[in-house]
Amino acid sequence: MKKNTTRKGFVFKSYEVDKQSPFEKLFEIFKELITHTSGDFDEAIDWLRSLDKEYKLTDENYTLEDFIEDLKKRGYIKEEIEGDRSGGIKITPKTERAIRQQALKLIFGNIKRSGVGNHKSKSQGVGDEHTGDFRSYQFGDSLDKISITESIRNAQINNGIDGFNLREKDLIVEETLHKSQMSTVLMIDISHSMILYGEDRITPAKKVAMALAELITTRYPKDTLDIIVFGNDAWSIKIKDLPYLQVGPYHTNTVAGLKLAMDLLRRKKNTNKQIFMITDGKPSCLLLPDGQYYKNSNGLDTYIVDKCYSMAQQARKLGIPITTFMIAQDRYLMQFVKAFTKANQGKAFYTGLKGLGEMIFEDYETNRKKRIKG
Repeated sequence: MKKNTTRKGFVFKSYEVDKQSPFEKLFEIFKELITHTSGDFDEAIDWLRSLDKEYKLTDENYTLEDFIEDLKKRGYIKEEIEGDRSGGIKITPKTERAIRQQALKLIFGNIKRSGVGNHKSKSQGVGDEHTGDFRSYQFGDSLDKISITESIRNAQINNGIDGFNLREKDLIVEETLHKSQMSTVLMIDISHSMILYGEDRITPAKKVAMALAELITTRYPKDTLDIIVFGNDAWSIKIKDLPYLQVGPYHTNTVAGLKLAMDLLRRKKNTNKQIFMITDGKPSCLLLPDGQYYKNSNGLDTYIVDKCYSMAQQARKLGIPITTFMIAQDRYLMQFVKAFTKANQGKAFYTGLKGLGEMIFEDYETNRKKRIKG
């Protein structure tokens, strides 16, 4: 019989990397454009048409009209009706969430969702994450932190097996990492200078806010985030309002923003509280007791600046650190921020727009990392 010499082996085929579909490719660009246009669908599509004309983003197999139709079918846009006429096409909450997710991915990277309250904090509270480290019992330690197995083992070593006797000096406590909650207020400057000098500063600020909101709601759902904008006045906005945020013809009323931020944090039950402030300009406006505005854009007005220092000191007394992200490099403004930070005992970052998101993320994480015994 002839021996079968056929050998078994592997058949190798060329490997092709999965490519984005035409819709996905356009949707990535659309999300960026809708952020820059503050939620204006028509303007975003006009920009997309211009880009398509220059870079040939579509072809006869998939046109921009096909893309718009897919946006409707997938629930990313809808046509609003105002009375008896069309109110135009608007983006939906689904798109708002997609924009936040893109901002989070772009700025903070792919951060996997984890369990509730999995971050560490500097303030005392319930320690519930075991570290595997042990120490001797100290008066005041909670009884539920005593490791029964280690304590019995310790008693046997100290007293012998025959005459078992468990005493206080035999007790062993397992150390834990404290996990608590953080309340954060993010202040965004929307004064006119945020779009002056040929630089769009408000769009990066919006992206950072959206990324931080997505981070907190997915990774730290028990934390709270309030967002404040400040110009001549200060007011709260909701997370869903962020894509539509625009700069106004405003001065910079930093005092009003800080006052509102502290009012919001006073109502929070969380032990840990902080303020992040993104600004590019000097404080130049105050609301006087008579309801009139005091404004001065020429240099640093001593009256306005002193009010800012006073607010920084008040926040310090309340245990609320303020971290200022100064996206301007003027030396006299840096001196103001330095004095402001000293009054609050907070922190300041003098930065351009590049890296702003990473700085805020790192600071948010760093503020809660500390080992708590017990």
